[in-house]
Amino acid sequence: MKKKIFLVFFVSLLGVAFFAMGSIKAEAAQIKLTYSNFFPPTHIQAKLADAWCKEVEKRTDGRVKVEHYPGGTLTKANQCYDGVVTGLSDLGFSCLAYTRGRFPVMAAVDLPLGYPNGKIATNVVNDVANKLNPKELQDTKVMYLHAHGPGIIHTKGKMVTKLEELKGLKLRGTGLSAKFITALGATPVAAPMPETYQMVQKGVVDGSAYPFETNKGWRLGELTNYAAAAFSAAYTTSFFVVMNIDKWNSLPADVQKIIEDINQEWIERHGAAWDDSDMEGINYFLNHGGVIIGLDAKESAKWKDAVRPVIDEYIKEMDGKGFNGKEIVDLTMETIAKYSK
Repeated sequence: MKKKIFLVFFVSLLGVAFFAMGSIKAEAAQIKLTYSNFFPPTHIQAKLADAWCKEVEKRTDGRVKVEHYPGGTLTKANQCYDGVVTGLSDLGFSCLAYTRGRFPVMAAVDLPLGYPNGKIATNVVNDVANKLNPKELQDTKVMYLHAHGPGIIHTKGKMVTKLEELKGLKLRGTGLSAKFITALGATPVAAPMPETYQMVQKGVVDGSAYPFETNKGWRLGELTNYAAAAFSAAYTTSFFVVMNIDKWNSLPADVQKIIEDINQEWIERHGAAWDDSDMEGINYFLNHGGVIIGLDAKESAKWKDAVRPVIDEYIKEMDGKGFNGKEIVDLTMETIAKYSK
């Protein structure tokens, strides 16, 4: 009888041990990733990034846990890409333009080519990257790219109805948007978006180049009074979501497939979000007393002609670096046309 009791007790202990070992193994098998994002947590783009993290966890049945750090708390906007390359974060979300000169091929997308909306800009940036597969993006695993709606000039205190009225104004702009501002006759002041509100508030700049969504997303509609709707010369800004290449290669194949499926869905969601938030930004701007200034066909053509040297300069610079600048620009413009039909 004692032998039977001991045997039952031993088997029970063995079962508990195996259960404990299984739990430890399951816990150890969970993959934890860190995700750095410069957008504030209240911004729709940060909310989409957070939803991406939750979707990855959900579809991998908890095998992958992504810790999201919005607001630049892990790496700053201009440090984000390098932070992913060096492993400061496993994933990162920021602007390609914040590390000017690092992404020469993809910079073509940010040119003032007359973008009509964020959905088209988002499709364009992904198509260009997929078709050209530039070396500059190969030190990370690109999850996906996206781009905002038409970037235009917003000013505080001075209404701009004609191109000549921009002369003497200081406007915040970075990357190719700084060249865009220069071409229009104003003076660019380089700074990332998180610093823009204070710069406008304190009068360091007279305004900024940005899409309508920024009026609400970054609350600039509380400060700026006028928007010159020169869509013929509108630019966009390309955003990246990338993963450390070694971390990506360490993931199981089925997890990689799940993430890639989610990425494709999120391209469409980001494009739609940029357009939705543009509408919200317009309403926010108008509700705070903002005025949107439409340009007639003649004036609109003047703005388009004014920014053409930015495009020509890009082509020349790329040719000097051994690329075919015209081919890259032509591809970008053809892609805009394709999605605009």
